[in-house]
Amino acid sequence: MAEVTIRELRKAYGAVEVLHGLDLDIADGEFVVLVGPSGCGKSTLLRMIAGLEGISSGRVAIGGRVVNNLPPAQRDIAMVFQNYALYPHKTVAANMAFALRMRGMDKAEIRERVERAAEVLGLTPYLDRYPRALSGGQRQRVAMGRAIVRDPQVFLFDEPLSNLDAKLRVQMRTEIRELHQRLKATTIYVTHDQIEAMTMADRIVVMQGGRIEQVGAPLELYDRPANTFVASFIGSPAMNLFDGVARGGGVEIGGVAFPVAADLAEGRPVVCGVRPEHLRLADSGLAATVAVVEPTGSETHVVARHGAREVVAVVRERPDVRPGQAVHLMPEAGQLHLFDAESRKRITT
Repeated sequence: MAEVTIRELRKAYGAVEVLHGLDLDIADGEFVVLVGPSGCGKSTLLRMIAGLEGISSGRVAIGGRVVNNLPPAQRDIAMVFQNYALYPHKTVAANMAFALRMRGMDKAEIRERVERAAEVLGLTPYLDRYPRALSGGQRQRVAMGRAIVRDPQVFLFDEPLSNLDAKLRVQMRTEIRELHQRLKATTIYVTHDQIEAMTMADRIVVMQGGRIEQVGAPLELYDRPANTFVASFIGSPAMNLFDGVARGGGVEIGGVAFPVAADLAEGRPVVCGVRPEHLRLADSGLAATVAVVEPTGSETHVVARHGAREVVAVVRERPDVRPGQAVHLMPEAGQLHLFDAESRKRITT
């Protein structure tokens, strides 16, 4: 079993604490993505699991074995970095086989493992090439192959696609996910790109400021964010957030009343969220002024100003609106998310 268990994990550099008592359980064979803005602590957490960063306090266990004081080589993990970290003077085959040779493994078994991994990753025609003769995507496949041949308990990916162009990122996302489905290996993947997180993860761990904000399946986080940070971070374009107040059994935003299912005390300040795809151009609703119209082909993004706030509506049709035009925006029925104005936490509805 290759479950990963994290308890009360803390990391401090001198007097500065960067991870604040994290608890996380990752099941055997699960694909978990750590996501959050730069500086949130996701890469630090990954490096602590790998043994590349010391643990200030708390516990990390892999397969039921506490690994706090074990060096990386004894943790039975394999890590893929964003910069590939290939030896330029070694062929693809030699790069993939290097760690196995250092272990003193039998040459026939090394060859078998390398050839099997190369077949899985589509690298068989490139085994005799050097990294300089490969594309960025091929180099990343070699880095993945080097990890696969080790047959580790846990795969760790640290933003492996950030150096690739947009088209190749999409392709590699699919390849990594398909690879996981074949290997069924426990995988922890770090990214700042929430689209990568949504499309790849069994579960997403959203981090901010060295703390875990929410853990859940991608659509669980999208449909029921725990707080306004998760609401605005998960989803592209981000969820629209408005200041509101409870009035007459509903909520009032910018002087316009909307019905809600929650039982709110009269006058309670709230934050109301609505996904861009649930906001429609209408004859009534929130008054706004169109700032930018962004046609993408399959849909149109209408960026508007509601007072000082920027609002985005994503519509499937191709509306006849222009910058500077006055419009009204109406949330779809039942699609308002409510958050407490002070704690910023979700109000259960």
